[in-house]
Amino acid sequence: MLTLDQVYHAAYVLKGVIRETALIHAPLINPESQIYLKTENLQITGSFKVRGAYYKISQLTEEEKAKGVIACSAGNHAQGVALAAAKNGIRSLICIPDSAPISKVEATKSYGAEVCLVKGVYDDAYQKACELQEESGATFIHPFDDPQVIAGQGTIGLEILNQLPDVDAVIVPVGGGGLISGVAYAVKSLNPNCKVYGVQASGAPSMVRALADKQVQALKSVSTFADGIAVKCPGETTFELCSKYVDEIVTVTEDEIATAILTLIEQQKLIAEGAGAVAVAAAMFNKVDVKGKKVVCLLSGGNIDVTILSRVITRGLLKAGRSGDLVIAMMDKPGQLKDVSAIIADLGGNVVSVHHDRGGENTGINDCYLHIRMETRNHEHLEQIRRAIIDAGYHIKNM
Repeated sequence: MLTLDQVYHAAYVLKGVIRETALIHAPLINPESQIYLKTENLQITGSFKVRGAYYKISQLTEEEKAKGVIACSAGNHAQGVALAAAKNGIRSLICIPDSAPISKVEATKSYGAEVCLVKGVYDDAYQKACELQEESGATFIHPFDDPQVIAGQGTIGLEILNQLPDVDAVIVPVGGGGLISGVAYAVKSLNPNCKVYGVQASGAPSMVRALADKQVQALKSVSTFADGIAVKCPGETTFELCSKYVDEIVTVTEDEIATAILTLIEQQKLIAEGAGAVAVAAAMFNKVDVKGKKVVCLLSGGNIDVTILSRVITRGLLKAGRSGDLVIAMMDKPGQLKDVSAIIADLGGNVVSVHHDRGGENTGINDCYLHIRMETRNHEHLEQIRRAIIDAGYHIKNM
């Protein structure tokens, strides 16, 4: 089982292999608390996963190394295993769900691993990896349910306590539970008064359910763009450690995650993937008690596909009231668009797209709909523009 000596040994082994990532003060994330960001999104391979993968592989016997390693991953663990195997001069085969971002798949191949794409989600890739492991005799490197992997992730907890000794709380993303198990074990062992909170996507609450039911059970399905934590079933080892060392695990919505990613880009100039931003989302939307406290949000990874990032930014702007859509019913006569545009412009809004719709069997012969998308400052600004358009005699359709 996991020991503090093992976590310290992992930190020793990892010296010179990984970065001790910076702890950045981010006062605007939640002005009622002192928020710091542990930037594992800037780790080599763009994720914390290399810590556990490298430590596990470094402890293999020569006989085990000769047979190679096999792993399954949504992408970040894959890159960690691939890099660790390459540095140790051994062969690696990684099973990745076919829904994983292309950027993660290509990055894994670039580190020298052989990739097997599997239809479905992480758990389907796990089943395939188990089958291939039995056939080949390679060592399976579990992404989270392994004491040595957990010890490697626990080195983040040691770094946080060195960087901010008087930290009041640490907020950690949770998928299968390897990261929070290691961090919580290290932090609670050295500072029992520090709170450790976990965060899952509301569409993949596997550890939340496990702790509520006091047993591990697989979810029927998961649905979240935070692919790094889209895990149907947490581990038995991680479940036990979370039960003992974690104070609470909460969930955040897709819109809250998108808003957190956008906030990190604008305020901190940092790119985080969906899984990497959930801790910030929890702090921003007060999902855990952070008021008046020194809080570290762990940014677990930054490997987000650029096409997904584009959609996330759009969603985040809508959630924050920075972008808004209006559908206005009006008479189809000259000057209507000019009048509506003038109202928006006078109030400081910026129209970015307009669609004029005359058709529709439910509209009058002389009626039309004006679809407008505009940039605004916040929800209050958007509502001010809405109110002004209504006061001018126009009817806004509910969307």
